[in-house]
Amino acid sequence: QVQLVESGGGLVQAGGSLRLSCAASGRTFSGYPTGWFRQAPGKEREFVGYINWSGGSTYYADSVKGRFTISRDYARNTVYLQMNNLKPEDTAVYYCAGTNQPYLNYALGTATASYEYWGQGTQVTVSS
Repeated sequence: QVQLVESGGGLVQAGGSLRLSCAASGRTFSGYPTGWFRQAPGKEREFVGYINWSGGSTYYADSVKGRFTISRDYARNTVYLQMNNLKPEDTAVYYCAGTNQPYLNYALGTATASYEYWGQGTQVTVSS
C-alpha cells in the first residue's frame, strides 16, 4: 500500500522560506511523477508544481514560478518543495500526490484527477 506523508509546514513571515517534504512508503518515487497541490480555506485544491518520472523536468503554476522548486532525493525516497519569498496568499494546506502513470505529462499533471495517492497535508501559514 502506497502512503505519502508530508512534513515541514509551519508559520513564517512574508518573504521567508520553508521546505516541505513528502516521504513515500510502499513504492519508490523513482520512475513516477509527483505533484504538489494546495488548498486554502473555502477554495478548491489547486496545482502548485509537478516533477516528471525521471526527475529531469518540472512544471509550476504561474503563481509560484520562480519562487518554488521541486526536487527529489532518491536515497531517502523523498520529494521536496522548496518555497522561497513566501507571500500571505501562499497560506494553505499543501499536499503531495502520487500516480501509477509513469509517463503522465505536465499538462495532465496539473489535474487532481490524475493522481491516485495523496498525503494528509501540511499547513503553511504566511503572515504579513
